[in-house]
Amino acid sequence: SVTQNNFLGTGKRVALAFNTSSATRLYQFAYTNPYYTVDGISRGFNLSYKETDFDQLIGADYSTNVGIAGLNFGLPISDTSRAGMGIRYQYTDFTAGLSPLAQQFVAENGNTFNDVILSANYSKDSRDTAIFPTSGGLRTVFGEIAVPGADLQYYKINYQEQIYVPLTSRFVFSLSGDVGYGDGYGDMASLPFFENYYAGGPRSVRGWKANTLGPRELLTDDPVGGNLKLTGSVELFAPAPVGGQFEKTLRLGAFLDFGNVWAMQDSDLLTSTGFDLGDLRYSTGLSATWLSPVGALSVSFAFPLNEKDGDDTQVFQFGFGQTF
Repeated sequence: SVTQNNFLGTGKRVALAFNTSSATRLYQFAYTNPYYTVDGISRGFNLSYKETDFDQLIGADYSTNVGIAGLNFGLPISDTSRAGMGIRYQYTDFTAGLSPLAQQFVAENGNTFNDVILSANYSKDSRDTAIFPTSGGLRTVFGEIAVPGADLQYYKINYQEQIYVPLTSRFVFSLSGDVGYGDGYGDMASLPFFENYYAGGPRSVRGWKANTLGPRELLTDDPVGGNLKLTGSVELFAPAPVGGQFEKTLRLGAFLDFGNVWAMQDSDLLTSTGFDLGDLRYSTGLSATWLSPVGALSVSFAFPLNEKDGDDTQVFQFGFGQTF
């Protein structure tokens, strides 16, 4: 990917992205005018096409090809908060594969969908810095709904919050949470399952393999996510006990993660349905993040505290390009 914040000296932001792997293929173009009006309202356009093979990504055998054309606006509210809204046309081509859940979905709804989706968001960022913050917080609310008459009638809403509290000149306490819920309306009895939330992995509940928590298909034992997500983390950060170039580029942490996803609709094709706080998974461990010359590198050693039969655990995990 490449992003130019001052394209040809115009002040406009232009981004191009290409991503390919065994699970996904993405092509994306985005254009943003950050000062569309003198009041600082931004306007942006984006075009994207994404192929996803969920058999490679999470295990369930189905795939989607999604094309998007969107328009969005951003409104500054204060020095630390901003609101936005958007509209997009979304074309989805769905292939069921061998997944019983996917085959049932195609039998009931078809396999090609044309939708217009409205979205809105609000964020408040009072962190002292976006990298290795020591105080303040980040709060984000996001919601979207497919307009009445769309092929897929559903809505989703998500709330995220991160809080940083300096304990001493070296130690920082962090608390974060992420709650998401989606459902169908009108002719849709539930959220389309390929729009589900997932949990587990370096960016979620460390100690479990990515996207493996929550309900699974009864016949294949493949994870399929859920329409309700609850995850969070409590972490204590400290700079590395070394000087020199690592003093400001290496951060260590001790954490407690928790979370899971649930399917709130009845289905005889899933291993579990309904919400139960007893399903929450917990893990604890140590983390390290290094701001290397080529991007942020994060590693963790996590130890599940309440592993259940059938869980896919993973003690060592790492991420590149983003911090935990």
